[in-house]
Amino acid sequence: MMVKAIFERLQSDPNHVWIHTLSRQQLLDYAHAVESKGMANQPLYGIPFAIKDNIDLAGVPTTAACRDFSYVPDKSASVVQRLIDAGAIPVGKTNLDQFATGLNGTRSPYGACLNAYDANYISGGSSSGSAVALALGQVCFSLGTDTAGSGRVPAAFNNLLGLKPTCGLLSTSGVVPACRSLDTVSIFALNGADAQRVLAVAIGYDENDPYARKMQPYGFDFGTAVRFNFGVPRQEQLKFFGNRDAERLFEEAVFRLEQLGGRKIEIDFAPFLESARLLYEGAWVAERYQAIRDFIDTKPESLFPVTHEIIAAGKNFSAADAFSGIYRLRELQRKCEPVWQNVDCVVTPTAGTIYTVEQMHADPVRLNADLGYYTNFMNLLDYSAVAIPAGFMANGLPFGITVFAPAHQDMPLLHLAQRWQNSGLATNLPDAVPCGWVKVAVCGAHLSGLPLNVQLTSRGARLRECTRSAAEYKLYALPGGPPCRPGMVRVSQGGVPIEVEVWELPVREFGSFVAGIPAPLGIGMLTLADGEQVQGFVCEAYAVANAVDITHFGGWRAYLAQQQVQ
Repeated sequence: MMVKAIFERLQSDPNHVWIHTLSRQQLLDYAHAVESKGMANQPLYGIPFAIKDNIDLAGVPTTAACRDFSYVPDKSASVVQRLIDAGAIPVGKTNLDQFATGLNGTRSPYGACLNAYDANYISGGSSSGSAVALALGQVCFSLGTDTAGSGRVPAAFNNLLGLKPTCGLLSTSGVVPACRSLDTVSIFALNGADAQRVLAVAIGYDENDPYARKMQPYGFDFGTAVRFNFGVPRQEQLKFFGNRDAERLFEEAVFRLEQLGGRKIEIDFAPFLESARLLYEGAWVAERYQAIRDFIDTKPESLFPVTHEIIAAGKNFSAADAFSGIYRLRELQRKCEPVWQNVDCVVTPTAGTIYTVEQMHADPVRLNADLGYYTNFMNLLDYSAVAIPAGFMANGLPFGITVFAPAHQDMPLLHLAQRWQNSGLATNLPDAVPCGWVKVAVCGAHLSGLPLNVQLTSRGARLRECTRSAAEYKLYALPGGPPCRPGMVRVSQGGVPIEVEVWELPVREFGSFVAGIPAPLGIGMLTLADGEQVQGFVCEAYAVANAVDITHFGGWRAYLAQQQVQ
């Protein structure tokens, strides 16, 4: 029944979504294979999905939206095979900006892929068909690729969530390269939970992919944190290209993040923007040329005109030009690094505006560059990113934001997306990777500016928040040395909230930190004022028999201040 419904849905394609769809019999064969294995070990049991046509599906032509380039692979791309093995059913291959070169969805000889909400407007690219197939309800999720924004811009224009994973996290074996050193397979989904389920299956280190990386434990988690810091470009660095609706919706999105517990911090966006400009200079244009060098040199007439213009320019750059770009990128990476000392993620519009198909045909290069203003730097700087739906403009077209963070923060960003879509509710889905940090609450000499704080900072810890404990504790000045040693004890009655700082410490450093804590102090579970439980300094009850009760000060700093006065 499901296969029949899917097949019938694909017979009409006014939006130019598909380059190749599977036959009814092929869909039935996949469905029977799924049924024969049962649900137990197939987490994506019977879920239909679409594949961008620069990603291989065994026995089905891969064209990269160029008929003369077409070939039929004998095996599926690694990421596609992982999804099929998990029970997902491939429906077909989707339209794209030819050779994944473009952010608008109009650069295809198979027809401009049209927006799911208004066919007069672009759908975004290059993963246009994959986004529109999902937006039209033809599949339950889809695969794209993302080099410069191809998995995020179509998500924004079609009211979808678009995950641009950490580069190398998903195998690119069996993917036609655009810029091989920057390419990543991307995921379109309706919500953060769906994207997380697909990602959990798609992750897998591929030793045959020279750019593959093993997923590292992530850090700060938006799914459990009550408060977080997010960066926003300075007002003068935001561009909406005259689109007041988009500007209004972005302001509302920033306010909504604040309502979810975020604290806005303005950042200098200049080095990010300069990094973005490098994508179409020197090394990375040459890399696009190298990806299809033999084909473009022998069959230049086979390429879409604007695609040929962009890619062929790569042959004009020298090795010296390429190294110049690489050196400059390293400099810009260093300039961007300090941002992450103060924020947990950065939020921008996914695209500052949207254009009609007619406008895009009239000015294909300049308007396409506008679409990449907030996206082109992402893989150059090695970030993970999630595009999130963020409302509708007055003309009925969707608007979206993108949240991004350093590599391997994919899961926390999906948690934030799920919170956004679920009105702030935290996520409790099982993760595909472990968290690599542990929260530690400190109440004494490890507080910021006090003598033992270096034991945290030297281990790479960072301050998460200044807060108080639940009203269940007493604080004592312990007798004997060393000086400046408090003891915090949980009590059944008479307790008050005690000032604490919550730090995040890398798990790999946690053991050595705990090993250096002298008795009668230790680490146990400490309850914060908001009810969250974290690791924290506690004191054994016997040690306070001869100690001075300083609970009434409410914290160690207040006690020290009183001692200095005396």
